[in-house]
This record gives sequence, C-alpha cells and structure tokens, in this order.
Amino acid sequence: MHVNPDDLLTIGDVVRRTGVSASALHFYERKGLIFSERGGANQRLYPRHMLRRISLIIMAKRLGIPLGDVAAVFSTLPGHRAPTHKDWLRPLSRGSSSWRSAAVRSKLWNTNSPDASDAAACR
Repeated sequence: MHVNPDDLLTIGDVVRRTGVSASALHFYERKGLIFSERGGANQRLYPRHMLRRISLIIMAKRLGIPLGDVAAVFSTLPGHRAPTHKDWLRPLSRGSSSWRSAAVRSKLWNTNSPDASDAAACR
C-alpha cells in the first residue's frame, strides 16, 4: 500500500497515532510548529507529513530541547509539502547547539533508541 505524505488526517487520527492530546496539537499549531487545513465541516485536517514533525517535537521534549529551537529548525522547512531528507539536513546542521550536539543527534536518529522507535510508530 502506497502512503502519500500529503494525505489528510483528522485530529482524532493524529491523536491516536501520536498519543499527543488535541490541546497540545492546537498549542503546537499556534506556535507555528505544525499546520492544518480546514475541512468541509471546519474540522482540522493535518497532512500526514506533520506526523514526522510531531514525532520530532516529542523527542525534542524528551531530550530537553526547547520548543524555540524546534521552531527555528521547523521554520526553514517547507510547510506545503513533505520535507525531503535534504530539507531536514540543512537546518539540523545549522541549528542551535542543542540540535548540533552529537549525542542528541545520535539519540534522535538512532533507530535502536526507544525514543526513536516510539516516534517512528507515529507514522
């Protein structure tokens, strides 16, 4: 089955997939960390690729990375489409010291890390 990163998910779908509360999603949206569209009944609909952002927010919080640093990295990413691998590498290499830390990057991207596997389950 092919999954399109631009498919739209309801807020309930995102809550179920990520374990993040609806109020937290609204907060992240107000902070510009994630984006949604409005459906026919004015329901929030999130592009599937927002799951990756939410996963990184979860991991950043666990690692003590401030949301301001997360926002700075996310501000360099395209909001209208799923970021490519190259899109992600650029801001991470120029990010704040908390993002550049080798230990943080290692834990963040190590697929054997419990934090990474939890976040990967958000897909």
